[in-house]
Amino acid sequence: MEEALVRATIPQDLEKLLGVESRPHPKAFTDAFLKNSLPQTTRCNVNNLLTHKALILGYSRPKKDKRKSKKPKGLNARQKRAMKVFQLKPEHQRYELFLPLHDLWRQYVMDLCSGLKPTSNPQFVQQKLLKADFHGAIVTVVRSKCPSYVGTTGIIVQEFKHVFKIITKEDKLKVIPKRNSVFSVEINGFVSHIYGSKFEQRASERSAKKFKVRGTIDL
Repeated sequence: MEEALVRATIPQDLEKLLGVESRPHPKAFTDAFLKNSLPQTTRCNVNNLLTHKALILGYSRPKKDKRKSKKPKGLNARQKRAMKVFQLKPEHQRYELFLPLHDLWRQYVMDLCSGLKPTSNPQFVQQKLLKADFHGAIVTVVRSKCPSYVGTTGIIVQEFKHVFKIITKEDKLKVIPKRNSVFSVEINGFVSHIYGSKFEQRASERSAKKFKVRGTIDL
């Protein structure tokens, strides 16, 4: 009885007289708190939430945007052709300009083959050269189904899937197809032959390719 009197609500006329404010009813306070705390879409269901299930008041982290970041795309083949990315300007088609590239290539092959010596295993060197990059190598066409290509010597300035672009000592840019052609390359007295028909890959693709040993190779 005494506890009920303590928790009883003070009449409004006594509140003004005493200058105090009575505490609101717990249910009214809870309803007001939930209305202010819950999102707008669920405010109309406060009574249902309190009656039928437990309500967990917690902080929900904002969801991260899972959209993939767009990476800048490179030029496609058509755009490269339109911009003439792979074309050498006439003023750059000079043999002497590519001699430093040839010196770098020789050093690169020497390091790749662990130093070319008279005692080096030819099969080991051949396997290394199959996967090597030939930009800067001096090659000679020793056989071809097109007689006009035979005897052409120069520095490889560009290698594509099907052709070599070679700059000759006469400062002429020659485009030699790999198919039906045999090239020779000389490094410190070691001469190796490249069968172009079996060499029709880009340098990047050839480095990861496994070559099979064949007894005879035709043009």
